[in-house]
Amino acid sequence: MTINLDELDRRILNALQENAAQTNFQLAEHVHASPPTCLRRVKRLVEAGVITRQVAILAPEKLGPALTAIVEITLDRQGDEEQVEFEALMAAEPAVLQCYRVSPGPDFVLMVQVADMPAYHGLAHRLFATHQNVRNVRSYFSIHRSKFETRIAV
Repeated sequence: MTINLDELDRRILNALQENAAQTNFQLAEHVHASPPTCLRRVKRLVEAGVITRQVAILAPEKLGPALTAIVEITLDRQGDEEQVEFEALMAAEPAVLQCYRVSPGPDFVLMVQVADMPAYHGLAHRLFATHQNVRNVRSYFSIHRSKFETRIAV
């Protein structure tokens, strides 16, 4: 279900996507609204599920070695039950950062982040090679990240 957003909601969402750590007072100043109005609007957007959570985005290169893999998965059986089962398996795995059902082509595309190639090999064996319904796995390894955004246009 979608929610009707007015111009103030859009300004608030854009400002929070840029910096969710700002205080309510700073946010109100930034979007040209009163602090109580901003607080009410943000609360409404959270309760409506538009804002699902506020997080810190880390720079993986500052935290030590990291390997990013983009992985295409094709299932043997593509029924809804099998896809939901696979999604649950991916949701439980911390190294899987994103999981998308896609069409046409493979059934899923995953964004995976691990420490190195041996860690990826272990993950691939644990999640894909031993899973009876995984027919094909195709992995691409990032050698350079030139853009990374979390912003959604509103």
